[in-house]
Amino acid sequence: MSKRYRNLDPDHRPATGTAVFRWGVWEPLVGKRKRSPPGEPAPSVEPDRGLIHEAGDRTRLTWLGHAGFLLAIGGRRLLIDPVLSRSVARVYRNHVPAPLEPRDWPTIDAVLISHNHYDHLDLEALRSVPREAAALVPEGLGRWFDRWNRRPVVELAWWDSFRIGDVEVTMVPSRHWSRRGVLDVNRTHWGGFVIQASRSSVYHAGDSAWFGGFAEIGRRFPGLDVAMLPVGAYEPGWFMENNHLNPEQACRAFLDTGAEAFVPMHWGSIRLTDETLSEPIERVEAWWRARRHEDGKRLARMAIGETLTVEEGR
Repeated sequence: MSKRYRNLDPDHRPATGTAVFRWGVWEPLVGKRKRSPPGEPAPSVEPDRGLIHEAGDRTRLTWLGHAGFLLAIGGRRLLIDPVLSRSVARVYRNHVPAPLEPRDWPTIDAVLISHNHYDHLDLEALRSVPREAAALVPEGLGRWFDRWNRRPVVELAWWDSFRIGDVEVTMVPSRHWSRRGVLDVNRTHWGGFVIQASRSSVYHAGDSAWFGGFAEIGRRFPGLDVAMLPVGAYEPGWFMENNHLNPEQACRAFLDTGAEAFVPMHWGSIRLTDETLSEPIERVEAWWRARRHEDGKRLARMAIGETLTVEEGR
């Protein structure tokens, strides 16, 4: 039997059966947990296919929705947590269609998967990735890829690195958990990625609750250009706070990383918890206005399908 993985944070407490019953059964039954309509999804734009397919080593980031991105860096093209399915685990609707069909993708050098939850590891998207593209995954997840005959697969533990040409990918810690089936809780690891090239470096946090690791990532990788941090899936807080950031926590986590630009993700398309689709970004923007950011930091609110050229965003 494979080992079970744990979080670094000693305060982390996995959800108990009692908590799951209170959240999923008792509170809805007695009226203490009421879900409002989903509201307006994130805005979307027609992708700039010319920019997406542009040759060269300029760093460009295209938001594919939820936590999915197409990253061009160091002359390589990486997919991070892409989702094509119109519903996640056949339960959660994807309110915004994927802005790019696989036929519109440039040549993909690697796909990076932060953990095995269905809103980050989407089988429909993976089936569309060319088989010659490397899959970089957390430790323990390689067996799952073996089942689908994916090659090559590189398993990474926290702080492990792998080079793709001139691009270095490092798996970094997050505070989260994993589960794909009934009996495999925490049998595979989870994390985020720092991706570095000669001209720039970016950080994708995967999924995470608040923990001291954000500051450690900032110390180990000074000068990050962009931090992509999850801002949604936090209500009710008493149940979700062990596994997800709320918007204000995400803003503070961004400051801890020391990055220059903050790209909020994990909002606006797949509604996993009780807040509306747009509430996370509204709270982020309110926090940002209140702070005024005289330190030059930048909030880069992206539309789904939009491409950010990192050098121009500093």
